[in-house]
Amino acid sequence: MAQEMAELGFTHIELSHGIRITLVPGLLKAVEEGIVKISSTHNFCPLPTGVVGAAPNLFEPSSMDPRERDQWIRHTKRSLDFASQVGSGVLVCHLGSAKFLLFPPGRKLHPPADPKVPLTEEQVKERSVKVERALAKLRKRMPDYWAHTLASIGEILEYAAEKGVRLGFENREKFEELPVDADFPSFLAGLPGPPVASYWHDTGHAQIKADNGVIDHRLQLTENAANTAGFHLHDVDAEGHDHQPIGSGRIDFKMVSQFWRPEHRLVIELSPRVSPADVLASKRQVEALIESAGISKE
Repeated sequence: MAQEMAELGFTHIELSHGIRITLVPGLLKAVEEGIVKISSTHNFCPLPTGVVGAAPNLFEPSSMDPRERDQWIRHTKRSLDFASQVGSGVLVCHLGSAKFLLFPPGRKLHPPADPKVPLTEEQVKERSVKVERALAKLRKRMPDYWAHTLASIGEILEYAAEKGVRLGFENREKFEELPVDADFPSFLAGLPGPPVASYWHDTGHAQIKADNGVIDHRLQLTENAANTAGFHLHDVDAEGHDHQPIGSGRIDFKMVSQFWRPEHRLVIELSPRVSPADVLASKRQVEALIESAGISKE
């Protein structure tokens, strides 16, 4: 797997939340032999024994079940161990969700039928009202879940510092996932202990929420620019499917690239169904943007 990425011209790769425990010996060998370097890893990596498919939300730090929260802490620490072992500088993490039994508030939020057609003033007002109502329901429901998330994070901050790995807390695409996007700056600024926590920006997730009127993509980047560790880069097509080849969809990557800095990890995160040719095309797109911005590729 690592050799295939190297043959496509990648010197650094992210190890995702789909890495089975059986793949670890080969990956350690690839790192030891210098086939690739590991830029970042994604919780949980490697997956718990017996789990064979991608499962970033297998355990949630927000869970009302203390046993599940303990499992999140345990396996996140295990992921930090592995990240340190392979030389990854960042562990990307999800932070749970607020649960709604029957009617999650995000169910009424949808993108326009044709995203290329500007909304009328009346449509903008209508969408804004829906978003505000949904946010009010989420904020009313989330305090206990968010308190559990904060307590769970508190259990890993010192450990991450000891391992020399930053925590990259990722913006999410589902409305009920935590934190609320607008809360990222105050949340990160308020964390105690060593300064190891940072923001991780996923372009596809941000675009999906922007299409639904939940956020402004540029504003989300601006407000978190001072504490961003890296990016997951993928496009969103006209049907709202993310993890598409870069440049094939609706995301303004020229705008996004204005926020890239030399210290950031830039990870091209595409669907397994994307062809090697489209992977290479996406790589060229990113390299052209890096060159245009005058940023060192390494």
